[in-house]
Amino acid sequence: MSHNSFGHMFRVTSWGESHGPAIGCVVDGVPPGIALSEADIQPFLDRRRPGQSRFTTQRREADEVRILSGVYQGQTTGTPIALQIENTDQRSKDYANIAERFRPGHADIAYHWKYGIRDPRGGGRSSARETAMRVAAGAIARKIIGDGVMIRGALVQMGPHGIDRSRFDWSEVERNPFFCPDAQAAVAWAEALDAVRRDGSSLGAVVEVVAEGVPPGLGAPVYAKLDADLAQAMISINAVKAVEIGDGFAAAALRGEQNADEMRMNPDGTIRFLANHAGGILGGIATGQPIVVRFAVKPTSSILTPVRSVDAEGNDIMIETKGRHDPCVGIRAVPVGEAMMACVLADHWLRHRGQIGAMGTPTL
Repeated sequence: MSHNSFGHMFRVTSWGESHGPAIGCVVDGVPPGIALSEADIQPFLDRRRPGQSRFTTQRREADEVRILSGVYQGQTTGTPIALQIENTDQRSKDYANIAERFRPGHADIAYHWKYGIRDPRGGGRSSARETAMRVAAGAIARKIIGDGVMIRGALVQMGPHGIDRSRFDWSEVERNPFFCPDAQAAVAWAEALDAVRRDGSSLGAVVEVVAEGVPPGLGAPVYAKLDADLAQAMISINAVKAVEIGDGFAAAALRGEQNADEMRMNPDGTIRFLANHAGGILGGIATGQPIVVRFAVKPTSSILTPVRSVDAEGNDIMIETKGRHDPCVGIRAVPVGEAMMACVLADHWLRHRGQIGAMGTPTL
């Protein structure tokens, strides 16, 4: 299986399966001399870790990361950084009944057609367990782009239930199990998700990730657009089916003058935008405004509700998936989306430095 790497100057290659002995990644392209330890990575993994509420899978994984290479005496050396997380709470027996059956909505049938063999235990390589390594890599990426860039994510819709934008509060995100910026919506979501769990089903979600403080100039025209790389990164996350930048699909309903991000001069000679319909990117290049990305996560495909399918012998069957699964996989996708934003920005920061040099103050 190829294509397990992403990025150019900041390049991440992940490995491992859901029920294997461990998962891991190799992060290449990190400049030398950056302070780095497991303690810099672990807090981000803890936000994604399963089993922290009744609304996520009850698989109990500590997700403790180990740095195996690329760091000496607390500093990066410029060589590849290898990271590893042991799997400690696999229950492979839960998947014995689907080894020869294909779960609708899952990658089972696609893997079978492509490779002729698949690991049915928790989805194997197609499991969202792989995203833990993206989060670990994202923690390193944040060290590259520095504290001046703030990356935050939130769940803004669960199933058909969206937040009230007038109540949007970033500080609320860490106070509820949904990463929800609307306290009232979080209460309603708890009731809705409890009802869906009792029915043996699941819900989808929409995640919004915002990066503030990104210097203008990151990105490149045509084939290395910053928004194109962000879209590719986000849709590569398990279960993501759509991505939009800025107003996204809503822009199609606007008139030209409504969609234009008009500009005015500040007294100090800098430029200010009067809106941000473009989501902080024009012509594939960052404008210095907040970069806004949203992605849609489908409902978890592993559900207890019986659904129609087929088996490896060509028989029509009914199938239900037992085991421990997220009733809304979009919840834990929030820190994953943040990590992918960080990885793309770090990659473009290094590309920009290679072509243009240090980031300067833009002038007219």
